[in-house]
Amino acid sequence: MTYTTELLDEAPRSTSRVGGRRHGKQADRPRRSGRSRASEAVVSKVQVGDGKTNSMAVGSRDATDNGSSSTGNWLNTIHWGDCLDVMRTLPDDSVDLIVTSPPYADARKHTYGGIPPCQYVDWFCERASEMRRILAPTGSFVLNIKEKAVDGERHTYVLELILALRKEVGFRWVEEYVWHKTTAAPGKWKYRFRDSWERLLHFSKSRDVKMNQDAVKVPIGDWTAKRLVNMSENDRSRQESATRSNVGRCIANWENKATVYPSNVLHRSPIAHNTGHSAAFPEWLPEFFIKLFTDEGDVVLDPFLGSGTTFRVAKQLNRIPVGIELNRQTPIDVDQDGHHLD
Repeated sequence: MTYTTELLDEAPRSTSRVGGRRHGKQADRPRRSGRSRASEAVVSKVQVGDGKTNSMAVGSRDATDNGSSSTGNWLNTIHWGDCLDVMRTLPDDSVDLIVTSPPYADARKHTYGGIPPCQYVDWFCERASEMRRILAPTGSFVLNIKEKAVDGERHTYVLELILALRKEVGFRWVEEYVWHKTTAAPGKWKYRFRDSWERLLHFSKSRDVKMNQDAVKVPIGDWTAKRLVNMSENDRSRQESATRSNVGRCIANWENKATVYPSNVLHRSPIAHNTGHSAAFPEWLPEFFIKLFTDEGDVVLDPFLGSGTTFRVAKQLNRIPVGIELNRQTPIDVDQDGHHLD
C-alpha cells in the first residue's frame, strides 16, 4: 500500500475574496482565475509503503505544468503546509467531500499557534473560499466545531462563522448535526455543566447534494419487541396530531424493519484510535459522513488532517483520500495496518 506525502512551502499568498473583502498581502492586486495559485511552491514528495520511505524528489513546481494537480498527482497524498496554500493548487470542482475539524479558537496554541476568536471568521473564510471552489457541485462540506466560553459566556464566533460562510463565501447551510459525546470528560463550572456536545455543520454549494441515506441506517432497537405486539386498529392507520399540525404517524409502518434512518443527533463516544494527537477524530465520525455523502471512488479531503483519521477511513472505504496538515511533527497514522507517517 503506497501513499504520498507532499511538502508545500512559501507559496505566494494571493488573495481570496470573501464578501467583498480581500485577504492576504496582495490585496491591491486583481484576483487571478484558474486552478493554481502556488506556482513557486517548493515541493518534496515522499513515497511511503509499509511505513518505510522509498524515494525523495525535491524541486520547484508550477501546478499548471505536467506533474501538477491537474494530472491527479495530488490524490492519495498528504500535503504538508498551510491548507490555504495547498488548496490553491487543487483543481476546481474536484473534491466530493470535505470533512474536517479545524483548530478551535485559541485552542492548541503549542501545535497550531491559536487563532483568537475575534480573528477566527476572517481566518477561516479565506480558507473556506478555496474549499468552495474545489468542492464538486454535488459535494458536501462537513465542519466539526464548537464555540468556547470567554469571560463567563459563550463566544459567538461560531454563529458569526455560519453566517459568513453563507452570506460571504456562498455556501448553503444544509443541516446541523449534533454530536452528543456519550463519554464526555466530567466537569462543572459556576454557570455551566460539562460540555457534552459539538456541532457538525453540513454545507454545500448547490441544492443538488449527493446523499446516500440508506448507507447510514441504524438498528431499530429492542422497543419493537413489545410495542408492535398486539397492535390496535389505531396503530394500523395514520393518526394525525391533535394540534392539527399535519404531523401524524402509523405505528404499523415499523413492522418488519431491522434498521431505520438516524436522526440528526449522533450519540457516540469521543474515544479516538490515535491518542498521540491532542484532538484526534474518532473513526466513526468521518466514516458516517463518508458513507452518507460519497460513493466508492469519490475524493475525500481533510484540510486539517491532524492524526490522519479521515485519510485512513476514506482509504478503508475505497474512497480517494487527500490530507493537508500544517504541523510536520504530527504523528500521522494513515495505514490500515497501523503504519505511521512521521
